[in-house]
Amino acid sequence: MASQLNTIRACMMVAVLSVFFTGCSANKIMVKSMEPIMEEMNTAVNRNPDVDMVRDALPANLVQLDGFISAAPEPKLLLRAAEAYFGYSFAFVEDADKERAGLLYLKARNYALQALTGTESFEQEIDRPVEEFKKYVNDLGKGDVPALYWSANCWMAWVALNLSNPAVLMDVPKIEAMLQRVIALDETFYYGAAHATLGAFYASRSKTIGGDPDKAKKHFDRAFEISESKLLFVHLLYAQYYTYQIQDRDLFESTLQKVVSTPVNFFPEKNFANEVAKRKAKVLLENIDDLF
Repeated sequence: MASQLNTIRACMMVAVLSVFFTGCSANKIMVKSMEPIMEEMNTAVNRNPDVDMVRDALPANLVQLDGFISAAPEPKLLLRAAEAYFGYSFAFVEDADKERAGLLYLKARNYALQALTGTESFEQEIDRPVEEFKKYVNDLGKGDVPALYWSANCWMAWVALNLSNPAVLMDVPKIEAMLQRVIALDETFYYGAAHATLGAFYASRSKTIGGDPDKAKKHFDRAFEISESKLLFVHLLYAQYYTYQIQDRDLFESTLQKVVSTPVNFFPEKNFANEVAKRKAKVLLENIDDLF
């Protein structure tokens, strides 16, 4: 696995260097030709259970993606970068440096919004009044689901780290509308992750500001069903937000213990994400007395 990652990275580095010596049209052709390699790299990262190895490799890969996007901001490339920046921030930055994590989530969101709107001037869309924005979102089709989901997911992560600024709360109804539209169009996208995000959203807020434990439970249950309970981050969010909101310490502990005890290769396609979830679950368990 390590040699595969190194080989892919070497190929990508050659391509990045080539960008600086070719014309604009040639750059776009070259970047398009790299899509199979980038797909292989994404698969390799997702299947790799060695979290530390991926942590060390990802920063260089993120910079490479930035270079490719500068040369050819194709929607697939923008979405790959949005997912990569989100994953890097969630796995390695958020718990240690929330300010930096917020900046990375915002960058990820902007890449996804660029893919969604087809332009770097996406502000004119997201700055619409809420009801007008909802109408815009409801006009989107199934082909927009990946960009819609990653825009909303990265935006929600950024909002969660900036709740001390009341102005960001104005964004919440827009994000909720985006996630609801994902569910309406294709609730199975990314193993039902939109349900998990909405579950965390409804469980992270008090009832006075729109929280709803019943809605949260419904969305988490659906996420478990769609993912066949194979994605451990769904269990992590369920424990971190839902069980905490209803103050069920036993359920919190048993859920996280189940995450921690899950063997490697339980879901090979998402080894990396599952191993990250296990690490985060251990930290939560170590701090259980501070939470309940």
